Amino acid sequence: MSPITTHVLDTSLGRPASGVTVILEKGGGGGWHTVGRGITDLDGRCKTLMNMKGKNGKALKKGTYRLTFGVASYFKRSGQTAFYPSVSVVFSARDSRHHHVPLLLSPWGYSTYRGS
Repeated sequence: MSPITTHVLDTSLGRPASGVTVILEKGGGGGWHTVGRGITDLDGRCKTLMNMKGKNGKALKKGTYRLTFGVASYFKRSGQTAFYPSVSVVFSARDSRHHHVPLLLSPWGYSTYRGS
C-alpha cells in the first residue's frame, strides 16, 4: 500500500465515488512536484498513489503534500451538477508513518480529515 492513501465518499448519494482522478504532489523548491497519481476504485479508494517506499524507492519524506481530486467528471457521470470542478487538500506529513486523507464529497461542499 502507498504511504499516502485516500478514500472518496459521495455523501449526497451515500456511496463511494469511483473513477475520481487523484494527483499527489509534494511542495518544495518554490513549487509543487508530482509524486503520484491514481484513480479511485469501486470502493472509492486510491491505495496506489506511491509505491510502498515512496517515489524512487525512498521512504516518505516529511513535508507539505497536496492531493487534487478531479471531481467534475465524476459528478457529470453521476448526473449531478457540481459547484467545485476540483478539490485540493494540502496537508503536512510530520513523520514517515502512513497518512490517510479521506474526502467526503457532495455537489455543493466537501470535508476532509486525517484518517487511519
